Amino acid sequence: MNRHLLSAADLSLEDATLILDTAAELAELTERATVKKLPTLRGRTVVNLFFEDSTRTKTSFELAAKRLSADVINFAAKGSSVSKGETLKDTALTLEAMGSDAVVIRHSWSGAPVNLARIVRGSVVNAGDGTHEHPTQALLDAFTMRQKLGRLEGLKVTIVGDILHSRVARSNVLLLKTLGAEVTLVAPPTLLPTGVDTWPAEVSYDLDAVLPKSDVVMMLRVQRERMGAAYFPSAREYSRRYGLDVDRVRQLQDHTIVMHPGPMVRGMEIASEVADGLRSTIQDQVANGVSVRMAVLYLLLGGSESAIGSEQ
Repeated sequence: MNRHLLSAADLSLEDATLILDTAAELAELTERATVKKLPTLRGRTVVNLFFEDSTRTKTSFELAAKRLSADVINFAAKGSSVSKGETLKDTALTLEAMGSDAVVIRHSWSGAPVNLARIVRGSVVNAGDGTHEHPTQALLDAFTMRQKLGRLEGLKVTIVGDILHSRVARSNVLLLKTLGAEVTLVAPPTLLPTGVDTWPAEVSYDLDAVLPKSDVVMMLRVQRERMGAAYFPSAREYSRRYGLDVDRVRQLQDHTIVMHPGPMVRGMEIASEVADGLRSTIQDQVANGVSVRMAVLYLLLGGSESAIGSEQ
């Protein structure tokens, strides 16, 4: 393992497999333990440095660190010195002086975690930077796929929606390629990034043509807050062509699972009946996020082996 986790591209097959295997051990251990806490990171300090609003990711990292007995500092940009003009570098140096061992950062600027890693001595974990990457989301998605389907090698994964603004899509494409899965991106041309032809993935504009061949269908939210213009005629038209409804689900193979990184826009990219249906792994993804982030923090701060410390 490297000292930081900034991109899914940082992970070799061995690194990614070690994280997934460690997460599986941790999940089993915390499920059967009366007290869901391990002493592994006692005395270490993890800082959640979030410059963007977050519910799932921030809470997941906080819970992961606490289950490993680390001290946690939650730092929000709103109400802090950042709102008074303090730079990321000065904020980082302040946290460094407080003795942080790891900084989990979410930022609207693509590349902010890389810049932070050049400043601090501790580990940096990218919890989402701009429209760039979100590597721990890709790890928990891969963990969920392996948990539900028993393998990753050779899986046909279809990612549908706003690829242009999605850091989740980028990280998933990179990680799944490393893990041996085949990825197809489905979106209107206006929601595909420049240079997508260089990504290790196929591209299609026809959702109905791809669905019957898919083992995994991952729907993405249309990120209107990042859009300065109209990228499609209307929400209704988008849903008609790229939404996953009950009729489209009937095209899927019996074993195919449906995923979504959240938050969802029900009725637009995914119907409520599908999001809450038997194929859906959405709640599993949320639960698995804690185990995967425990594994990442443990391996960055605790050791390079998969052996887990004794229960507390």
